[in-house]
Amino acid sequence: MASSLLLNSCLMSKHFDAIIIGTGQAGPSLAERFVVAGLTVAIIERHKFGGTCVNTGCIPTKTLVASAYAAQVARRGAEYGFTVNGDVRVDMKRVKARKDQISGRSNKGVEERLRGLENCTVIQGHARFQSSRTVMVNDDVLEADKIFINVGGRASVPPIRGINDVPFLTNSSMMDVDFLPKHLVIAGGSYVGLEFAQMYRRFGSEVTIIEMGPRLIGREDEDVSQAVREILEGEGIQIRLSAKCISLAKHDGRISVGLECDEGPREVLGTHVLLAVGRNPNTNDLGLDRAGVATDQRGYIIVDDELQTNVAGIWALGDCNGRGAFTHTAYNDYEIVADNLLNSDHRRVSDRIQTYALFTDPPLGRCGMTEAEIRKSGRAALLAKYPMSKVSRAFEKGETQGFMKICVDAETKQILGAAILGTGGDEVVHVLLDVMYAKAPYTVVQRAMHIHPTVAEYLPTVLSKLEPLV
Repeated sequence: MASSLLLNSCLMSKHFDAIIIGTGQAGPSLAERFVVAGLTVAIIERHKFGGTCVNTGCIPTKTLVASAYAAQVARRGAEYGFTVNGDVRVDMKRVKARKDQISGRSNKGVEERLRGLENCTVIQGHARFQSSRTVMVNDDVLEADKIFINVGGRASVPPIRGINDVPFLTNSSMMDVDFLPKHLVIAGGSYVGLEFAQMYRRFGSEVTIIEMGPRLIGREDEDVSQAVREILEGEGIQIRLSAKCISLAKHDGRISVGLECDEGPREVLGTHVLLAVGRNPNTNDLGLDRAGVATDQRGYIIVDDELQTNVAGIWALGDCNGRGAFTHTAYNDYEIVADNLLNSDHRRVSDRIQTYALFTDPPLGRCGMTEAEIRKSGRAALLAKYPMSKVSRAFEKGETQGFMKICVDAETKQILGAAILGTGGDEVVHVLLDVMYAKAPYTVVQRAMHIHPTVAEYLPTVLSKLEPLV
């Protein structure tokens, strides 16, 4: 008892106006906004500054995608009127070094930005709640009336038979790869898995995708899924769908992936396995129970429409709240919370329109509802679909795969959703997204004059072909 009392007497609490746990996309901007408003802030990071996006997500993977794209264009040189002497040979150590330099610059930038803020105390260590107003980090007890959780997520490792018997990779450990896997087997046919599949195929690996569902990227419309599959298969990627009872085992220096599919052999032999089967929130070791913060069955922190938890004075932002798994949704979480607290605004998560991209080549830009969701809703709608092969800019670039699809409400004339699968699709989709936020009719875009030659200039053409969705 005496030693316990002595310990408690040594742990003097430090009071702040706000405590932020995590330095992902929401945390640093929130800290900066609070400091400008005259508040004292403590921000805590237990690993790498910048979170997933900076270290193992958007920035490093899109850097790798860029290297893979350059290699692919070089291979197609003859189509563009030039030749490359000999085969295109990818030096993975140099590819990784470029990725590390770009990612490291962002990581360092986040840390320097935070440490340069006045009235912002940066603490490195593992934060755990002691109560709804106190957090312990290392040997420090921090206290604040407002606490913000921005701890992100990590790759899910499912209980596959044999998972503990073989080495495997995740999106995080892939960042350490500086060699070319001879045969990369990817478990998971969704966004992360497909991006890695295409980039490593272009680097020179044999690649097989194994997906438990009946098609790739199951949340997308069937025509989008099928088009993406054709693009990947056209580059030599093997795809196994409806894979059940997946198992892993060592086999003569390789890894045997056992599966049951409607078609094809029941074993795939690879040299390396990448698990890309979802994400889990980093909430299991924060002591949330001591603060009384509620989570759902998967560990996501339950928040309301303004991102407040069930405990007054505690908010959850970014991937850990289950309200979006993207950098842009995390940043938008920050904007919602900051505006509501500092500007007495009433911004809500439900006001934002779902939008994201799949960064394969060509990319998929998505916003709003899918065609399937619109059909399920039963609302009267109009639809137009236009092949990228008829878009002059795509034809000039020699990148004619994909299509544009736009859905419109038949009564209000407002755009309900769109899928732009094609060159520039990840940028073009924002033209439609902005009009959707303005709640303006599609005729605003249809009657606009766009620059030629661009991909966006074809949006009026696509919208002129709207027909009833039957």
